[in-house]
Amino acid sequence: MDNPAQLFWGLIFGSIGLGFFVYGRKQRAVIPLICGITLMIYPYFVSNTILLLLIGALLCAIPFLVRG
Repeated sequence: MDNPAQLFWGLIFGSIGLGFFVYGRKQRAVIPLICGITLMIYPYFVSNTILLLLIGALLCAIPFLVRG
């Protein structure tokens, strides 16, 4: 993570992922749990800032769009 924007967005999406993870674990909801884990891990593997934002926005929207 050479770019400060990547560090910032990684921190933001990781925090949102932690919230989804805790919510999914307490409510026994699979979709927020998986999205939360993915949001916490994926910033380590994505080096493009635009791609980081797009994937993060998609993963944040999935629990609201898919009710399961």
